[in-house]
Order: sequence, then structure tokens, then C-alpha cells
Amino acid sequence: MDEWLVVGKIVASQGLKGEVRILSYSDFPERFQTPGQRWIRATPRHQPQPIDLIRGYPHAGKRNIYIVTLAGITTCEQAEKLRNYDFLVPATDRPHLEPDEFYVADLIDCQVWEYGTEQFVGRVVSVVPAGNDLLEIETETGTYLVPFVMDLVPIVDLTNRRIEIKVIPGLLS
Repeated sequence: MDEWLVVGKIVASQGLKGEVRILSYSDFPERFQTPGQRWIRATPRHQPQPIDLIRGYPHAGKRNIYIVTLAGITTCEQAEKLRNYDFLVPATDRPHLEPDEFYVADLIDCQVWEYGTEQFVGRVVSVVPAGNDLLEIETETGTYLVPFVMDLVPIVDLTNRRIEIKVIPGLLS
């Protein structure tokens, strides 16, 4: 299988029995709670390795963090070795999205243009989860956070990897 979705990152061990904390990049909690096969990898250059998710639940005090038990990981030391590993699912496991819903991975590296012009602004380097998600846009003059709302981001053309934003006063300064 060649196509993978990074749905989270193992950020820490949890407790003494080998559980790990995973930072979710996904809006689908079942990816961290429903038992079954998942994949992990140390870096994008490494091949994903299968691992079974035994159980998982949301961390009570931290948004987008799940505590997960993985098969074969039974000690704190084993769990700690997985720190910073990507947590993956096959790209074919993408749930259906409604119109105007997007996968974060599809937005990364899209070129950003000023709405209605051919003025290049920059590129999306990250999506920051918040009340309204924020597009982190890298420009020649710095990095800026733009609320990912229809009023400011009226056009998202994933086929052409192009996003258009309405540049209002103060948005990119």
C-alpha cells in the first residue's frame, strides 16, 4: 500500500503499563477508540509497520489527546520508544465528507492567493485546531494565522491545490 493518512502523532508514554498519548489530527475519534489494525512509522522515510489498537479513550484534561493501548507495548520503556512516531491509516479509510469539509492533510502545501486576483500570498504549512480552525500561512514576510471561515476563505480548490483568501486590513500584518 502506497498511500497513507497521518491521523495523529504519538507524543508521550502514559503510565507504567505501556499506554501512549496520541495527538489527534483527525475529526474522527473512532480512529483512536475502535480496536483494530493501525500503522505507525518513525519518519515519512520509514515504511509503516502494522500494530493493533487494543483500546483507546480521550484524555480527560487535554483536547485532541487520546490514551491508547497498542498490542505488544506493555512497558513505559517500550511506549517511550514510540514517541514522535506517526499514527496512520490507509488513505482508502477516509470517511465521506460533506461539501465544504476538508481533510487537513489535503490543505497542507496548497498555494494561497488573494481572492479575485492573481496576487500570490504564500502556502499553507499547518492547520491549527481552534473554535474555528486557523490556516497557518507562510509568506515572504512571515507566518500568519487566518481563520478558516467562508467569509475569509471563499475558495478551496483542492484539484489545483489553490486556496483564495480575502485579505482584509490587519490579516497579514
